[in-house]
Amino acid sequence: MSVRTTGRFTFSDWEEQPVGPAGSVPRIARATVVNSFAGGVEAEATTCTYTIVYTGENVGSYTGLELLSGAVDGRKGAFVLKEQGTFDAGGTRCGFEVVPGSGTGELAGLTGSGSFECRHGDTSVEYVLTYDLGGGR
Repeated sequence: MSVRTTGRFTFSDWEEQPVGPAGSVPRIARATVVNSFAGGVEAEATTCTYTIVYTGENVGSYTGLELLSGAVDGRKGAFVLKEQGTFDAGGTRCGFEVVPGSGTGELAGLTGSGSFECRHGDTSVEYVLTYDLGGGR
């Protein structure tokens, strides 16, 4: 049975480096970010890396992987999210899914997906995660 949980996250330590010629379009960059999740997902400091494609000035798409260690609705463990999104002058939209087999501890068997949207300048972002732990947990 699927469960829906919500909360907010904040981000810090955004470090972006160009891959290839800087200033050209399209261009690719790599970014590492630390996120802190609160609410249904509790993770004090995640490990996150993105590959970003700029198709214009402040317009593009990205993919990423994020390792979360903490808890989901009180169940402790770790898991990885695979993220895919787009951005423009208005903000960012992202969909994500739990990488199958990545759950540990009480989160072993975790599956699910979710999303978030944020406007540029937001310091806290609301997320939604719909998940299943299987086995009736």
